[in-house]
Amino acid sequence: MVLQTEKRYYTPEEYLELEEKAEYKNEYRDGEIIPMTGGTTNDNKIAGNCYKKFPVTVEGQDYEIYFGDVRLWIPRYRVYTYPDVMVVKGKPIYEGSGTTTIINPLLIIEVLSNSTKNYDKTDKFKYYRSIPEFQEYIMIDQYSFTVEQFIKQAEGQWIFKEYEEEDAVLVLNSIDFQIALRDIYERVNFELIEE
Repeated sequence: MVLQTEKRYYTPEEYLELEEKAEYKNEYRDGEIIPMTGGTTNDNKIAGNCYKKFPVTVEGQDYEIYFGDVRLWIPRYRVYTYPDVMVVKGKPIYEGSGTTTIINPLLIIEVLSNSTKNYDKTDKFKYYRSIPEFQEYIMIDQYSFTVEQFIKQAEGQWIFKEYEEEDAVLVLNSIDFQIALRDIYERVNFELIEE
């Protein structure tokens, strides 16, 4: 006999309370709490390389850059998530009374893993597209020199560009910024087998 356990649904308030005490990060998807998979060393290096290159380039411009631990609230789909890197134009707009969750990223960067790439490319991108300020999505493969870029043209219209060479240069559309793929992948070891 197989026992079925009833799935528990949480309010956003319950999730936030639990998340404050959690030892690891969790995503919230319309009532469900989903443990986030652990990041790999390559994932961490790639996100860190992107983050550390931005401040030098956008210094003096009106942008804020966040890395890993700042949460994003997507009200239309009732989703809390932690993008790898987010860029906000102007001041961040906070959800709630604290400063841990924002709602207005202009650009989001996700480092793809085998366990998250399908979600990052489909449902998560759909959720991100519901954010009015969101203009550009960058997905970086951690296993090869491959970067996918989506640029918003008009409501419901996105242009896709792909970069697959170490010498290629990713040119952002929403920000006056460019970065060579060799800089994105600096010190990344493709031979490591990480899940």
